[in-house]
Formats: sequence, C-alpha cells, structure tokens
Amino acid sequence: MAVVVEQTIPFANEQLDAENSTRWNTLYPLIRPSINAVETTTGQTVLVDQSLANDKYVRVAVVGRAGNFSSKLLSDTHITAIVTEAGSNQTLSSKEIEKAINEASHQQHAGIVVLRSGKQRSMNKIEEDLLEVVVKGDLEVDHLIHLLGAATDSTRSSIESTREVLEVFLETSTIATSTFQTGKENGQAAILHAEGKPSGYDEAREAIEKALEHVLRPHVDQNEGTTYSLHYSDVNGLSRLENYILGLEIATYLRNAGLSYRLSTSTLLQHADLARGFSISVCPVSKQYLEAQAEPTNPLADEATEGSKLTKVDSRYMKFTDQAVRSRIENGCDAVIKEEATITRYDEIVGDGDCGYTLRDGAKQVLKFIANRNLSELPQTLSELVHDLEVNMGGTSGALYCIFLTSLSSSLAATDSVAAALAVALEQLLNYTRARLGDRTMLDCLIPFVEVLKSGGDVSKALEEAEKGVESTKDLEAKLGRSTYLDESATRGVPDPGAYGLLVLLKGMCSS
Repeated sequence: MAVVVEQTIPFANEQLDAENSTRWNTLYPLIRPSINAVETTTGQTVLVDQSLANDKYVRVAVVGRAGNFSSKLLSDTHITAIVTEAGSNQTLSSKEIEKAINEASHQQHAGIVVLRSGKQRSMNKIEEDLLEVVVKGDLEVDHLIHLLGAATDSTRSSIESTREVLEVFLETSTIATSTFQTGKENGQAAILHAEGKPSGYDEAREAIEKALEHVLRPHVDQNEGTTYSLHYSDVNGLSRLENYILGLEIATYLRNAGLSYRLSTSTLLQHADLARGFSISVCPVSKQYLEAQAEPTNPLADEATEGSKLTKVDSRYMKFTDQAVRSRIENGCDAVIKEEATITRYDEIVGDGDCGYTLRDGAKQVLKFIANRNLSELPQTLSELVHDLEVNMGGTSGALYCIFLTSLSSSLAATDSVAAALAVALEQLLNYTRARLGDRTMLDCLIPFVEVLKSGGDVSKALEEAEKGVESTKDLEAKLGRSTYLDESATRGVPDPGAYGLLVLLKGMCSS
C-alpha cells in the first residue's frame, strides 16, 4: 500500500519557507547551539560546529539542499560543517568551505572532506588535505556520512586512510530502492523493486530479502576480512514500527548469511514521488577501516522466549474455551470496525488521521487470523498473532498493541486470573514507552481499566473508569505524539483517538 504523508503542523509550506536556505541558516544554530554561522566573501553561510574544533579527526563538511534535508544532517554529531544551497547558481567551492572551517576553529586538523550530491560519483583532490567527493543522491550522502563517522580511529585520523575508504565506496557501493504500490499483484500487496517490475508479497520479510539479494549480488566474493557497511533509509515516512521491522529483517538476513556488518539508518523525503518505500546502500569495507557492530538485541526476547515455551496453559492456572474467547474477540473487533469513522474523525483533528484505519485494519487482520485457530490455546495463539500484527498493523498503536500482547501471551499461561495477566502485561508495556496516565494516550484508557480489575473490581466498574480516563483526555495537554505540535485549543474537547479506540474494543469484548 502506498501512503502519502502530509505534515500535521498547522502551517503551509509557504509559511514554513523550508526551501529558503537562509531560514535553515537561522534554524540550525537553534537546534545545535554549538554551531556558528560563518559568512563567506560571496555572502553565503557555512554552519560550523565549534564543539569539534579540537578533535584530531578528518573533518566532514556536507552540502545539503534546502527544503530536502536528511535526518542525518540533524542527528550526526561528527559533521563539522553544513552548507545549504538553493540552486546550482549558488554553489560554494570547497576552498571557501575550508576557509570558513579554519576561521571558525583556528585549530590543526587531519584534513577536510567536502561531501556533495550530484549526478555522477567522483573524487577530486583539491589540496593534499582537502578532498571533494560527489555521490549520486541523498541515500549515498547519508551512507557516507555514517561510514566516515563510524570508521576506526586510525582511519578518521588520517586523510590518506579516509581517501582509501572513499575510493572503495565510489568504486564498489551498490544501491536498491523499493517502493510500495497502490495496486495489488496476484492478489497480494505489491512492491516495486530495482528490477522495475512490481511483485507481490505476503510478509515484510519477503520484500526486504528480495531487495537485499539484489543489492548484495555484486559482493558475494568478499573475504572474511570484510565488514559490510549497510545503510537503509525509509522514504517518505515509514512508521517507527515499520523501521524497526526493516532493521531487524536486514540484521537477521546478514547474520544468517554469516556476514559481518555495521548498520545505519536515516529518513529521506522525495518531493517528486510521495509514495512510501525504503532504500538500501551497501559497501564492503576492510575491517582495517571499519569494525563490525555487536549483535543486535531484542528488548522483548526474554518475554518472547518464555511465551514460546508456554505453548499450553498450565493446568494449575486458567483454562479457556474456544467459543467464549472467540465471541469476545469477534465482538471487540466488530465494534472497532464499526467505529472507524469516528476514530478517524478525531484523529484528523488532533493527529495524522490514520488511527481509525490502523485500528480497523488491525481488527480485520485479527478476525482473519483467528478464523481457523483453536482459541482454547489462547497464550500460544496470542503469541502467533503478534508476529502477524507486526507486519500488518503499523503506526504507534500497532507497536504498543504488539508489545502488550507479547507479554500477555506469556502472563496468561503463568497466572491464575485474567486480571493478574493484564497487570503483568501493563507493567511490561510501561517499560517500553514514556507514556503514562495523563499524557493523553491510549494508556489513559488502559491503566484505569487494568487497575480496577487488579484491585478486585468487576468489569463494569473497570469500563466505567476506563471511560472516565478517555473523557479526561478531552482536556489534557498532549505530551507525546503528533498532537504535541498543535496548540492546546486545537485538541480541547476531542478525546485521544487511540484511547477512544481502545475503549470501543474493551466495551465490545466485555459485552459478551
């Protein structure tokens, strides 16, 4: 599915004036106070990070395009200088950039690399300690920013070693871009890979592995002394959960292939094509220049492992009947599907406008999943359901539901009541989100519901308190999520869509 992502802050592009490079010359020093704006003799501005003035490394200057900045330019702290250019007629030479850096720091350094985006890859040796590198597109710029920052100390301290790494990148790196399609291919969700022909896929893993096979194909003969520098970018705003899935599947693929690697990521905006997707750039580098990263860890690994062991409910604890469980789940999901329009309307006012669709699609996926499952084995079924929802339910809501259900699948098999299991799952969820009661999120519904049940209250009282929690969000100031960008008056009187959607689900499930 292709989704167009639009800004939700209440300002038009004309008001933001994001294409104006002089505006970014003002914003960057506010974002990073250590940045100093240096005016050149031609009247242009070089933003120099003075916190790097005394380091021993080769300095990296990046020339970016106004209005189309990568997240790397904001997040990477090893970038010494940033230049914003609005057009080809305002090109600033590498010598002028070098002069601005030297004027701002007055310190000796190992050399300077000026990194630009262009049509063809190239590297020019302007001086012994000044290199100008041109790569094709923002993806390669982001990859090189990471590669130069993650290189070994000995590499970063030498302009000659840095030049050798740059040569390897320019000669060997490969890229692959995949774009989600609006139509279907053979009844499946479709994605357009580098080959140029849309293909269908059932799971995210299939789509990601196909892109990896393409981009790694030229590098199959690398020796054991190689670290694969792999950079992936989400294009036009994948959700955080989708980014996590993308990173996990890439790491899993490389690990299973026995490849040493170092991953990095960024977000790109493509104004010419608003379809969402992801891009991957790969460069095999000698371990002399780049060390492999440690194995990634899964914060839910312990819970998931325990859940997989508890495939059946211990006879000392709860027992479930398929009919009772199925009735509650179906009633809850049906209620969410029916209320999609209301949830969407609320979210169009205070958020992205996608909460209703996300919950509706998640509910439909749950109904589809349980159709042929034995729900008397509820813990095992919930554990399997999470893997399905991770792929098919996006957004922040999807991530929170998956974390909660992962823990619930374990606790249902190891506690003697649903209330106790819900309390354990809630405790685990709070370990993975900063949201708390009163932050205007779905937790304003979930926390009072679980706490009443945990204290021995009945379901009707729990629903009553959950509804009060949802009502309270009408007057709460948002502290997390998209709503934080809005004036408080814009959200007043409107319940948090996620909290309202959860209340609808709980009411439906408890009506059986």
